[in-house]
Amino acid sequence: MPPRPHRPDTLAWQVFRGSAAIRQGLITEHQLRSSAWLRLRHDVYADARLDRDHSLACRAALLRLPSGVLIAGPSAAYLHGVDHAATFTDDVHVLLPPQVRSGAQRGLRLHVGGTDTPPALRSPREGSGLGPGADGATRQAAETGARTAGTAHRATGPGRLNPSGAGRDGSRFTPARQSAGPERLDLGRAGRGADRALLVPDTARRERLSLGRAGGGAEPGPSLDPPGRVGTATIHRPAAVLPRTSPAQAAWETAVWLEPVRAVGIVDTLLAGGLTEPDELAAIADANAGRPGAQRARWVFGLADGRAQSPPESHLRVRLVLAGLPRPVAQHPVRLPSGLILHPDLAWPQLRVAIEYDGQWHADPERLHTDRKRLNQLVAAGWLVLHVTSRRMHNDFAGVLREVRAALAARGWRR
Repeated sequence: MPPRPHRPDTLAWQVFRGSAAIRQGLITEHQLRSSAWLRLRHDVYADARLDRDHSLACRAALLRLPSGVLIAGPSAAYLHGVDHAATFTDDVHVLLPPQVRSGAQRGLRLHVGGTDTPPALRSPREGSGLGPGADGATRQAAETGARTAGTAHRATGPGRLNPSGAGRDGSRFTPARQSAGPERLDLGRAGRGADRALLVPDTARRERLSLGRAGGGAEPGPSLDPPGRVGTATIHRPAAVLPRTSPAQAAWETAVWLEPVRAVGIVDTLLAGGLTEPDELAAIADANAGRPGAQRARWVFGLADGRAQSPPESHLRVRLVLAGLPRPVAQHPVRLPSGLILHPDLAWPQLRVAIEYDGQWHADPERLHTDRKRLNQLVAAGWLVLHVTSRRMHNDFAGVLREVRAALAARGWRR
């Protein structure tokens, strides 16, 4: 018979080392097997009510790693707010200081600072690095990481850039802000020789704030339980963030480590959300000229465009360029004789050819009506407009490519 769920207030909404919780008398080994808990990796458990996203995977990874490590690359991009950068089941990318060694672990991609990663540059928008109340192991880990990798951390995360928000494709970026409420952190240590806290604070549970929508407002997340105690140590809720590389360095790491289509999509979102700027990307590329991956990163940065409004649009743009077509312009403004300005997803303005990416929003009759009206206006203005669906982009890209080539050639494009 399965054990009855038992969830002490101290462990509610938390990620923790099972052995430490048992040692402190918070829970028994038998109770850990109940449906109240989710086993994430060896000796690491989480409240089963937590969202199973990449943030949860990052929190679990940190409890099995030495102090001074930083979440990096696409994992850091996710923590900075790029939802599509990683999923719950994706490997967590971790940057180790040069003097720190860690054995291989399932679900982790380990990178050593100074070998396959660039030195970090401080962004002018980065704060002091630590949120108020960040103490104990979280403060030590973040300070150590900042000293060893030279990385700045945000005092308060910018929140999630949600590609499933309101937009023409159902994927316009929706900035969100993290909950300002403090999170719990056990000041005790757990694990043999591992300078880690029992708990990793839950910084992912946040309020969503919809911007740019009529009637948009905050949709608060679940409430937090009151602070508790573990032994004689008070359980605080510091407004801390997980130790991670800065947005600009995360963009560099992503460009070097991932294949280019996915990498450009992530960098596009970092730019669109104002998390980094083109001049910051240029600066980090200049600072690392000659390093492994420098040419690849420059190519990714050169193709990135913060005007892209969804990851699929970014991916389509990159795939067209990789196929040898001239680079299209994202969201190019087309002024009609009436004075109305339209923005096709991708365009070759000189040839007056445009592509509209048809996402899931086309299931909405009202959105379909609006799109078809826009299409007719573009055609009346002398534009040739092609449509690309998600299914065709993934299952018939060769056919899409033939159609785009033919359209460009019909308007005078030559190789």
